[in-house]
Amino acid sequence: MAPNDSAETIGEATSTVVGRRKTARYIVPVAVAGVAAATIGLVPALASSGDPDLPKISAQELIEKIAASDEEQLSGTFKISTDLGLPLDGLAGSLVPGGGGEGKDAGAAAPQDKLMELTSGTHTLRVAADGPERQKLSVLGDASEYSVIHNQGEVWAYDSKSDEVYHAEAPEGRDGGEHAEKAPKGTVGAAATPKDFAEKALAAAGDTTSVTVDGTAQVAGRDAYQLLIKPKQSGSTIGSVRIAVDAENGVPLKFTLSAASGGKAVVDAGFTKVDFAKPAASTFAFTPPKGAKVTEADELETGKDERGAAQKALPGQLAELDGLAGEGGFNVIGKGWTSIAEIKSPGGKGLPEAGSDDMPAEAQGFLDALGDKVTGKFGSGTVFKTRLVNALLTDDGSVYVGAVTKDALVRAADAAAK
Repeated sequence: MAPNDSAETIGEATSTVVGRRKTARYIVPVAVAGVAAATIGLVPALASSGDPDLPKISAQELIEKIAASDEEQLSGTFKISTDLGLPLDGLAGSLVPGGGGEGKDAGAAAPQDKLMELTSGTHTLRVAADGPERQKLSVLGDASEYSVIHNQGEVWAYDSKSDEVYHAEAPEGRDGGEHAEKAPKGTVGAAATPKDFAEKALAAAGDTTSVTVDGTAQVAGRDAYQLLIKPKQSGSTIGSVRIAVDAENGVPLKFTLSAASGGKAVVDAGFTKVDFAKPAASTFAFTPPKGAKVTEADELETGKDERGAAQKALPGQLAELDGLAGEGGFNVIGKGWTSIAEIKSPGGKGLPEAGSDDMPAEAQGFLDALGDKVTGKFGSGTVFKTRLVNALLTDDGSVYVGAVTKDALVRAADAAAK
């Protein structure tokens, strides 16, 4: 291993440096790309010939290198997979608007539906970018391909399996604010690439975080430093975040989020091939294939129907909590990696009883698979678990949710009950 095992811990200075980073997004426009990302992972077949011998660098210098990176042109391939520990593969996608496969008024090619598939399993993607106005992302299937193309003011999406096309004006498009509402909103702000994940992780770093340089690696044939981010606090479900940073240009090439419980990575996203040359202009050209069904976003009431479908998909009080959280109706307990959101349910009711009209059998089975009954000073409730995010729903309708352990949720509920 190369001599880059600097053990410098970065506190509030990290946020200051990251705050100065350039905001150009060079992979997929946030209006159409990515999933909730914080729930995407990848296990790439990386080309590696041993750890490269690179000049020593401190954690602070490496963070500054990421912040100063201004690469806006690239093309490449990366793999993406996720392991949240849900009992059913693809379950995350079924719990969001359009993810259940029914009532897709926007068509089979709509990005907010199709890209939710990236929240589970392993996927191979091909990306290209030429500045903030031209990006393309393709999800490669066994015998099909799904592509999202952003070319200046337009967004095109094409699903070869269904032979359907989706077309919208990009929010940053030339036609301004009126058309900004017509692009899908469900993917705004979601992470899509190693750089996206890295920026979110570094922005959250503060005095509760240890940031060190942990050796070197070779990713997609390029030499890289490894930045290791770990919580100082106990009680978080996050064990560490590892970011492989291109030694030459500072671009994050690989991002790995590991759970404190061990096992395979929850999120592991990285390039298997990357080229920082300017892609050909034809890469971003798109004409709907003859005979393909084309759905125009401006002919849809985007958001309205999907919102209603989402409400119906959530049993009882969970649907009400979905709307409440969107309005900021919650209190944050603690700080840093062990922050917990406390949400008070309207009406003070918990989950509906099993067998009632508000609790379908399918929903009850899902909740039973995820839930653990718990008791404390707060009363009783159920903790719903994934490998990363856990939530406690008390019988009186309060919700405590965070990337923390079950015991941490119970302690937060007990403290709030005093």
